[in-house]
Amino acid sequence: MGSIQEERTITGWAARDSSGVLSPYKYTLRNTGPEDVYIKVLCCGVCHTDVHQVKNDLGMSNYPMVPGHEVVGEVVEVGSEVRKFKVGDVVGAGCLVGSCRNCKPCKSDSEQYCNKKIWSYNSVYTDGKPTHGGFAEAMVVDQKFVAKIPEGMVPEQAAPLLCAGVTVYSPLKHFGLTQSMLKGAILGLGGVGHIGVKIAKAMGHHVTVISSSDKKKEEALDHLGADDYLVSSDAAKMQEAFDSFDYIIDTVPVFHPLEPYLSLLKLDGKLILMGVINKPLQFVTPMVMLGRKSITGSFIGSMKETEEMLEFCKEKGLTSMIEIVKMDYVNKAIERLEKNDVRYRFVVDVAGSKLDE
Repeated sequence: MGSIQEERTITGWAARDSSGVLSPYKYTLRNTGPEDVYIKVLCCGVCHTDVHQVKNDLGMSNYPMVPGHEVVGEVVEVGSEVRKFKVGDVVGAGCLVGSCRNCKPCKSDSEQYCNKKIWSYNSVYTDGKPTHGGFAEAMVVDQKFVAKIPEGMVPEQAAPLLCAGVTVYSPLKHFGLTQSMLKGAILGLGGVGHIGVKIAKAMGHHVTVISSSDKKKEEALDHLGADDYLVSSDAAKMQEAFDSFDYIIDTVPVFHPLEPYLSLLKLDGKLILMGVINKPLQFVTPMVMLGRKSITGSFIGSMKETEEMLEFCKEKGLTSMIEIVKMDYVNKAIERLEKNDVRYRFVVDVAGSKLDE
């Protein structure tokens, strides 16, 4: 089909202020161009970052804001220069909808590190219009930032992979941690953590879950397939785990000390930070120096990695543990997510919801 020229008014659920309460909001989608894909949203995951954004926890929120960046939808129309997708395809859109295309990160398939990246929401597109996310009827996305959902993968299952899944897959790939027989740990068993366990296990790693209490032990071992479980407040067990991990993926999104976990790393081990935290973290330098250890971070993943990760999850039969809700439950879902009261990801059935109510 040719490119869509007319603007369209749709309904999404937006936050109007830092209370973070979402309610119906009508707005106009930007004009779609020759390389754009017009997507009818089927479902959208709810990520902890959505909570930070709607409540202005990072001090950068602009309102009204329609959140949602784990978007799965059906292609309704395509621009005249779109070759990757056709009408009827089921596709996903993640955290980004644009980048400069010219910088070193963009030219090396690392566009998520572009200094001019355009977020799926709470950002401004090149035409000056604010971007809005997947808690809405539809989105218009440049084809570069759209990924094909593998045939047979359930849309609701695919949604969390577009952020949480690639967030774990990307550093494992980048830091050369994909070979089997590695010993890794996942710190924090939430939306990202639970997918991290599954992906690391599928790569053949020995995986330990580290948590602040033992309340998730049975689920981690029996349902997610973790090999071991470590309670961070158990000093004796933490001491036993000293110098034992090749890497630790730290998914905790609140302030916490790093030193207890640095001591668990082997020589050249890596502590990979993934939680968005608005307070400085601290450690004493010998904890890093005496084991040539690294504290590093990783941010989502590239579109190339997203496509690889989706195929990997399809090949390995990996699924997310999700709770499907309608849009009229989204405020309760955000409230529960803040309390970590979800196993392990909310996914909003957008297409099955009455958005105007």
